[in-house]
Amino acid sequence: MTYIEVLEQARKNMNSLCKGCLVCDGKACRNTMPGPGAKGSGTVAIRNYEAWKDIRLVMDTICDNVPVNTETTLFGHAFKMPVFAGPVGAVNMHYGDAFNDLTYNEILVKACKEAGILAFTGDGVDPQIMVGATQNIKRNDGMGIPTIKPWSNEVIFEKMALAKEAGALAVCMDVDAAGLPFLKGLEPPAGRKSVGDLRQIIEACPVPFIVKGVLSIKGALKAKEAGAQAILVSNHGGRVLDDTPASAEVLEEIVQAVGKEMMVLVDGGIRSGQDVFKALALGADGVVMARPFVNAIYGAKEEGVSLLVDKIHQELMDTMEMCGAATLQEITRDMVR
Repeated sequence: MTYIEVLEQARKNMNSLCKGCLVCDGKACRNTMPGPGAKGSGTVAIRNYEAWKDIRLVMDTICDNVPVNTETTLFGHAFKMPVFAGPVGAVNMHYGDAFNDLTYNEILVKACKEAGILAFTGDGVDPQIMVGATQNIKRNDGMGIPTIKPWSNEVIFEKMALAKEAGALAVCMDVDAAGLPFLKGLEPPAGRKSVGDLRQIIEACPVPFIVKGVLSIKGALKAKEAGAQAILVSNHGGRVLDDTPASAEVLEEIVQAVGKEMMVLVDGGIRSGQDVFKALALGADGVVMARPFVNAIYGAKEEGVSLLVDKIHQELMDTMEMCGAATLQEITRDMVR
């Protein structure tokens, strides 16, 4: 199959909310929730995409004609490139009943490992979602990162125990999920976490901890104070609050604020190897993509993931070649404007 054929097949397997667009820019689905869109006006997902397109690449082909190397390391493990599949929840509700969270994660974790990258898995109200995700991670030698919602600490510790048993490479918490309706009004309370709450959770975590949903210098420094080893700059695809800045708009200032001691990942509207290059040039250590992997799996399961990864990888290599960077370390700020 070609990647275009994957998207064509995905449209047949999805509900009418996701259009399986050739360019996943948030416009056709806009404010469809349930569905893949963004909250309120639906403009945040669109701005996420457009903000990367507003950044220009600076070509320079007067350089050594040597093969480029996209390999990276994350928490001591080597990967094909600094691109990772993002966590997605309630796929049957948002995209169609060809898959549910259990079957989706089963394909995602294995296919990403075989493609040389890593998958973040999602979380949900049903406890079996985390059980299934961590079991898949365990079957794949710990090559996966379970993402835990900001439940009560008691529930979080239970889910972290599953991650430990699975030998997961790291644990992630999408703190901005506090804006999702199903977290509101729970007993014991779930939702926003203080620095003290996060510190208690991170100190109990047996593996590196990633705080997802950071969108400001202030938030990044709080995550650093709490002891997080990494942050994921993200506005949750625009699904938790309307009128937020695009992740590309705040990435560079956050990177500069936290310094070299903390790993910085970014998601939101990243759709190509060119976008990946731009994020790295702005200081990110890696990027996370979610919606494109949904289309890949709905279109062709493991083959779809492989084709998507190959597409992004080739685009990243081409961009590095044309901008004069033979390694990721040679990607610098002056290569974009």
